[in-house]
Amino acid sequence: MPPKTKLKLDKSLACLERAKKRIPGTTQLLSKRPDQFSLGVWPSYFSKASGAKVWDLDGNEYLDMSISGIGANVLGYCDPDVDAAVIEAVKSGSSSSLNCPEEIELADLLCELHPWADKVRYSRTGGEAMTIAVRIARAATKKDKVAFCGYHGWHDWYLAANLGTEDALGQHLLAGLNPLGVPKALQGTSIPFAYNRLDQLKAILTKNKGEIGAIVLEAIRGDEPTKEFLEGVRALATEHKAVLIVDEISSGFRLNTGGAHLLYGLTPDIAVFSKAMGNGYAIAAIVGKGSVMDAAEGTFMSSTYWTERIGPVAAIATIRKHKRVDASKHLVDIGRKIQAGWKDLSARHGIAMEIGGIPPLSHFDFAEGNSERKALFIQLMMEENILAANSFYSMLTHTDAHVAAYLKAADGVFSVMKGLIASGGVAKALTGKPSNPGFKRLTS
Repeated sequence: MPPKTKLKLDKSLACLERAKKRIPGTTQLLSKRPDQFSLGVWPSYFSKASGAKVWDLDGNEYLDMSISGIGANVLGYCDPDVDAAVIEAVKSGSSSSLNCPEEIELADLLCELHPWADKVRYSRTGGEAMTIAVRIARAATKKDKVAFCGYHGWHDWYLAANLGTEDALGQHLLAGLNPLGVPKALQGTSIPFAYNRLDQLKAILTKNKGEIGAIVLEAIRGDEPTKEFLEGVRALATEHKAVLIVDEISSGFRLNTGGAHLLYGLTPDIAVFSKAMGNGYAIAAIVGKGSVMDAAEGTFMSSTYWTERIGPVAAIATIRKHKRVDASKHLVDIGRKIQAGWKDLSARHGIAMEIGGIPPLSHFDFAEGNSERKALFIQLMMEENILAANSFYSMLTHTDAHVAAYLKAADGVFSVMKGLIASGGVAKALTGKPSNPGFKRLTS
């Protein structure tokens, strides 16, 4: 579908056609698939990225006010301090027959940030790190079942919640996650409860008395936690001898240097980090109490690339800079300005929106016609050379000038959208296809 925008996207769209033939699902990450934005318009592939700018395969330059590497590039793209540390590691050898000492240095640093913790294990991605955490919890408690709320990845332990149900995970960020290929024998081993609903967790623990080995949740994602909820979850985990796992993959290194759970006085048994911890380099950490983490020695978990050097080096450089410059203060400030701008645009143009998320991980949905209006917003903002969707993840490299440029462009776009909404012309104005919410097969 050739674009009608001012941008030339021939190479970008041709690359997508190649991907359809060679890569099942076209991308490795659902959140980067073009149908999640506007298929036929979203450029999908980049040639380079620096600061808060991205260049596509056709040479178009964009200010990225969208998902910022799905939240991985918290310091900005191509950060000079992190990249310098990584380049030095590459020159010294990224792997060998021996282990890198940086993994110990990073473990010390993570435990200093989280005084309740004693020991650390590593992987390279958030989803597998959560699976490691659940395995450790099951090994430590000798119990199979998991109670959880929120989104925690693609692995069998999590998708098992959708076995034999319509869509148990539909209320946990992503709808339509198909458990095809997940062993049916896992049905009933992962049981969801809603955030801030302590009564639901109590019911699960009562019904599955003595069988819950882990309770898994994010300290915060969108809604603020009640004090009673977090304190209650901690108390129930202790009472029922379940390991409390806090998923900090998205929330970590946003509101502070470390885990968001520290701000809420929540003491988990394990906390899991990835994404922002390495500023775009592959690294994940499972941080926990020694009494629980020692169970990792009794269950086989081993992988060659968990021992490479680049991930730990990048994480050390990222964490040290994050703390030194107080990055979280800037991330929150920029996110608040974006949310305030959205509210102003919504009121001024009479386009109803639902706005949420912690400031560094902000998002909105149009109250009506969300998929079509979202695709139109993306399309029109791209004509302003701005990558923008209905999510905004702040980076250290985002400036007040970037926010001003973004909101000025969005003001003009909302004005155009208002007229098209009034005339019923939104669908006809689309160059690409409306966004696909949730998980669906990409067929065209």
